[in-house]
Amino acid sequence: MTEVPQQGVKTVSDGLESPRFEDGRPMLLAGLRGEYTMATMPEIPALWQRFAAYLGKIPGQIGRVAYGICFPSSDGFGYMAGVEVQSAEGLPEGFSVVTMPVERYAVFTHRGHVSKLAETCRAIEHEWLPRSQYSFALGTPGAPGFFERYGESFDPKIGAGDVEVWVPIR
Repeated sequence: MTEVPQQGVKTVSDGLESPRFEDGRPMLLAGLRGEYTMATMPEIPALWQRFAAYLGKIPGQIGRVAYGICFPSSDGFGYMAGVEVQSAEGLPEGFSVVTMPVERYAVFTHRGHVSKLAETCRAIEHEWLPRSQYSFALGTPGAPGFFERYGESFDPKIGAGDVEVWVPIR
């Protein structure tokens, strides 16, 4: 049976909508990275605050879209706040670089304040994924997993706007 994505259809009680499906493209992303556990996850906004000072001033930055990339590991996860860049040349000290692999993604729209993003991610992992025909496409340990995409209309001052969660699937 083939799953047909339907825009705007609620699939769980907290408002998760059915995803659309996209083929990703290779992207070189650069930004600030930290290592976290579930207990230290509330520290991620501080990483974004540090990164915000660089936005628009990063050598070779492409566009104004920002990304929050998760790197699953056995004892927690890495997280990078970044943007797409043309190359790793001339980046500020302390920046990390990752090349996003080409994957097939289920793309979920996050509605509401960014502080509720973890709830969207939990609904994807614990409700949508087990009910779907897909599995989470995990690469090698430490490789990029899912990512958040903060579009040009995202307003960090109010914590809302164009936010999507891209989940690699098989």
